Amino acid sequence: MNKPLNPLNPLNPLTIVRLANFVAPASGGLRTALRELGAGYLAAGHRPVLIVPGERFSDRETGQGRVITLPGPVLPGTGGYRVLTDRRRVAALLETLVPDRLEVSDRTTLRWTGVWARRARVPAVMVSHETADGVLRTWGVPPGLARRTSDAFNLRTAHHYARVVCTTEFAEREFVRIGARNVVRAPLGVDLDGRRPGLRDAAVRARYARPDEVLLVMCSRLSVEKRPGAALDALEALLRGGRRAALVVAGDGPLRARLVRRARERGLPVTFLGHVADRAHLGVLQASADVCLAPGPAETFGLAALEAMACGTPVVVSVSSALPEVVGSAGATAADTGEAFGAAVRMLMDRPEGERRAAARARAECFGWSAAVEAFLAAHDAPARAGQRPQVPAPDRTLLPGLPLLPDPPLPPGRRLLPGVPRPRSG
Repeated sequence: MNKPLNPLNPLNPLTIVRLANFVAPASGGLRTALRELGAGYLAAGHRPVLIVPGERFSDRETGQGRVITLPGPVLPGTGGYRVLTDRRRVAALLETLVPDRLEVSDRTTLRWTGVWARRARVPAVMVSHETADGVLRTWGVPPGLARRTSDAFNLRTAHHYARVVCTTEFAEREFVRIGARNVVRAPLGVDLDGRRPGLRDAAVRARYARPDEVLLVMCSRLSVEKRPGAALDALEALLRGGRRAALVVAGDGPLRARLVRRARERGLPVTFLGHVADRAHLGVLQASADVCLAPGPAETFGLAALEAMACGTPVVVSVSSALPEVVGSAGATAADTGEAFGAAVRMLMDRPEGERRAAARARAECFGWSAAVEAFLAAHDAPARAGQRPQVPAPDRTLLPGLPLLPDPPLPPGRRLLPGVPRPRSG
């Protein structure tokens, strides 16, 4: 495929092919973002196609558009996450789909798709869902080395894609630091109808906490970069300070067994629900909590925190993450220690209940999915409604000062690698 940048009929709906790794049935924020953005693209009249790894091949039409699953192995130590490792098969599928735009939500194992897109003359964006240096630090890499490594990594990412999409100013900083000029901001959103204060249920609250206890809830993947142990640290700090409290953990991951063992050994009042597949029930839980905890230090947006706020529940967030930018004065910011998180919970609970819950909801109302979809379509230079004339970014602009883009090598001939899939049409 050697598709020209300007479609023959620029008023046609755009085929927006999206690629993502690390998406599993128990995924949280990324899965939600992919679903809501796809549904928004579809409602705008475009043709979204999502390619993700799974146990076996499937191809189906859904409420978020076409979803194609390619077989991908489980990545050890991640609690079930799969990755797309067969580059030839992915490339052949891309050539068959003939995308007008490419959107990639994994800047590690899928970064090669930026090179494919440049060869195919397809404008492509990379969505930054986490900060590279933040993730490296959570894995124990010293700050100086983490920064140098992430800068080198981000430099190549900025070269490979027409644009890098960051959901917050916090996420944008590591690209600004290296002088990237192709970074755009596009915040995520929250379902303001599905998440609302009216979901609060006294019976659900009573199931997990007594009337004199503070009910804490953490909705998070239980993995190293999310620092879920900080929620148990906060609970212990509150109990030591004489504040009665209980914690509910909604989420699963490789650290679950260790956290369960720790809670049992220390006699902590913690309920582990595992992955909550019923989103309506999760909303009721978030609305029924007194405070939600979001301790992940590398978060670049924090959808679970925003969902809790939409339910009228304030959130304590890590000062090291992007969440202070998201929650504003409606939540509380804490250093990455149990004592600091416990103190932030006490501060929120000292505010009148009606005041703190109204502030949380009002802040969440600043983030609707419709605005998020429009921002992502603008990042693609795509019309907010099919039938409007899209803009197409110039192919030869310099994205980094003094560092021109690499020349486009010729495309290899198309190959038929997927059974039953026709050869790609030419541009």
